[in-house]
Amino acid sequence: MSRTREHGYEVTVRWAGNTGEGTTGYRSYSRDTEITSAGKPTMIVASADKTFVGDPERWNPEEMLVAALSQCHMLSFLALCSLKGVVVTSYEDAARGTMVESAGTPGHFTEVVLTPVVTLAEESMRATATELHAEAHRQCFIANSVNFPVTHEPVIRVAG
Repeated sequence: MSRTREHGYEVTVRWAGNTGEGTTGYRSYSRDTEITSAGKPTMIVASADKTFVGDPERWNPEEMLVAALSQCHMLSFLALCSLKGVVVTSYEDAARGTMVESAGTPGHFTEVVLTPVVTLAEESMRATATELHAEAHRQCFIANSVNFPVTHEPVIRVAG
């Protein structure tokens, strides 16, 4: 009898680098990021997933993979925005990944979905910001290195 198990991983990647000017220039912002997951510290202390006899209060490799994809997309997006005159004032992504285990096969990720919520300084920047998500995806080193789909479902807001 074949048995399939599916595991979900959720992380939040928050840009902590707005120095007051947003992405007004390539060097005007910090690349600082906070990566969190429910019940885990912000600094990285790791173990295996609880399913695999790990400590559920520590980061596991699966969560770190989802976080790496999210952070890579964010950093690529912020750089593109800074170069294209799009001023981002806030960015937060509640990313989620799915890994599947089936009888007789090793587990593997089937997808990661990025859901960034981006706040812009001005409405006139919305269309460009939306387009830059696709370019950020193409430029993300980590997304280009995995063999499963990484999709993004951005929400664009305007400050005020």
